[in-house]
Amino acid sequence: MASVLEDPTLERRFKGHKDAVTCADFNPNQKQLATGSLDKTLMIWNLAPKARAFRFVGHQDAITGLQFSPSGALVASSSKDRTVRLWTPFMKGESTVFKAHTAAVRSVAFSHDGHRLVTASDDKSVKVWSVHRHCFIYSLNQHTNWVRCARFSPDGRLIASCGDDCSVRLWDTSTKHCINCFTDCGGSSMFVDFNSNGTCIASSGINNSLKIWDLRTNKIIQQYRVHSAGINSFSFHPSNNYLISGSSDRTVKILDLLEGRLIYTLHGHKGAVITVAFSRVGDLFASGGADCQVLLWKTNFDSKPYQDVLQQHIQRATPDPPPHLLDIHPRIPHLHHPQRTAIQINPIVTDTQSSDPHVIELGQSRHDMANFLARRVIGSRVNEWTKGESTSWAWPTSGNQTGSDSARKGKGRREEENTAQTHPLEVLSGHPSSLDFTLQHIVQQLDVLTQAVSVLEERLTLTEDKMKECLQHQSQILKDIKASGERHRTGSEETDESPVNST
Repeated sequence: MASVLEDPTLERRFKGHKDAVTCADFNPNQKQLATGSLDKTLMIWNLAPKARAFRFVGHQDAITGLQFSPSGALVASSSKDRTVRLWTPFMKGESTVFKAHTAAVRSVAFSHDGHRLVTASDDKSVKVWSVHRHCFIYSLNQHTNWVRCARFSPDGRLIASCGDDCSVRLWDTSTKHCINCFTDCGGSSMFVDFNSNGTCIASSGINNSLKIWDLRTNKIIQQYRVHSAGINSFSFHPSNNYLISGSSDRTVKILDLLEGRLIYTLHGHKGAVITVAFSRVGDLFASGGADCQVLLWKTNFDSKPYQDVLQQHIQRATPDPPPHLLDIHPRIPHLHHPQRTAIQINPIVTDTQSSDPHVIELGQSRHDMANFLARRVIGSRVNEWTKGESTSWAWPTSGNQTGSDSARKGKGRREEENTAQTHPLEVLSGHPSSLDFTLQHIVQQLDVLTQAVSVLEERLTLTEDKMKECLQHQSQILKDIKASGERHRTGSEETDESPVNST
């Protein structure tokens, strides 16, 4: 039997977010973990024991995605506030804002050279940005619904994207064309990513399944249906031998990709698991979810050769069953209970290293705090007003009616109003077909406007590049003119001095 220490173990439990954790990524230097949340904040957790954590404030809505740059000097975050921010993960907490899309931005990722960013948005577009120049480069516009995720390939030549149009698209970054479209996803795709050598892509979604395509043959090579709810995120191990997935069924599962089977099921979250991520080395992975917690797990996959680990997993998952008394002669029909094919891990220890780290607030200005307090005051006044209005909406009661009857009538009135508000189109319109046609026409016009804006952005970027080249050319010409003028003056001075010397 294998030792328990060879299984994934829960190292630490980070608490600091005030709402669901939506994204996570490790710093390539193996010293920090970044997480984003619906509470609009980005947190940097230092993995050293008793180290302080940093909370970065700047986004005006929920953070949907984040990633460290390959050098670890920057963190990019995307948000429902339609922007992308570039943060420096240090005490200053400085950030640069990209006004990226016309709708919520769902994901952000660096290219592997760190020079470009790719973003996916609810405006049905995928956009590529320059990190150093802080400007838009080009847009990819063939998705017909919200785009949930986009990632660069390891060599930077391809981009994979997925969305609510039930498709996974593959783009060529040099031609900006869609070179392949996988439509056999079975539902909305929530997440997509390449393996470490770029030969395969995987996609997961709301249909509880995870699919892996081989890009050399453009065919599905593996499909897993091991969760009982939608798969929100997954991450390849750097060796490409394993994959972890997080699901709304509150579990994290570890798959052996070489054997093509489930080997571990990890229990620890009290709600949906929204994000999972391996470290760059693969010795750690993190999971975050709706319970506002971040769990840091330690793996032992690389501590032994793969064949030894595989043999131990097989021995633990399929031990010899105890003998049945009914198997002894004379045999009679009886039931053999099925054995578990995966090892269940339910951690009891909440934290093996330290208590909750001290959190330092960064990036929140007085103006933001004033706005927050103003919103609190206005919200409280609105609540008081609505409470007064709800009491005045109660039906008038007669002398023989009780307070409970009036409360029930008031409640029924409010339920009727809520029902009317739930279906405003049916109440206000007697021609739903014409209204649907009008809405479809509006959506089509918005799509046209989005494409026009994308084209204008590309032309503006090209114009800026041309102007920059012209300015550099003009400065070079001025330098050449100055140099030639200096040479001319030097030559004239020499000619003036030559007759004097001869006399």
